[in-house]
Amino acid sequence: MSPITTARLTLLPIDLYTYEALFAGSSDLAAHLSIQVPEILSEFGMDIFRYTHGVLADDASEGPWWLYLFIHRAEKVLVGVGGYKGKPDQSGMVEIGYEVYPGYRNQGLATETAQGLIDNAFKHPDVKIVQAHTLAEMNPSVRVLEKCGMRFNDAFDDPNEGPVWQWKVVRPKQ
Repeated sequence: MSPITTARLTLLPIDLYTYEALFAGSSDLAAHLSIQVPEILSEFGMDIFRYTHGVLADDASEGPWWLYLFIHRAEKVLVGVGGYKGKPDQSGMVEIGYEVYPGYRNQGLATETAQGLIDNAFKHPDVKIVQAHTLAEMNPSVRVLEKCGMRFNDAFDDPNEGPVWQWKVVRPKQ
């Protein structure tokens, strides 16, 4: 599994060894990666880490299509987490999601991260569409996705999130 490099960030795919450090706690993860790590890794809780660890433990080939740690190279600090929600489906679609920690918001890091994930996805010939979801309201994530070339595609009710908007970008024609 290869990291994704952007101007300021390294998006590091979480391998099984890194999951072990992550589950042991922020100080163990910090020592494992030789960076600063916040106490809380996601405002959405630890369930996503447990789920993706299980997926990766069952099939290592899934690794590039799940979670990444967003590391600010100059500051040597973990600034967020996110990635893909699985391998491309039969239509060639992958979905991205991202979370930048509060102290690092409004610095363009979410846009840099989302664009890095999109660009990386389109390096794979079977990926035709990258999509994302936001809450159904104008918010910073909407602006991030628009800056990355995503366009509004649909609105619907998600059983967990309520009303959401779907965004997508199609592979550029070669």
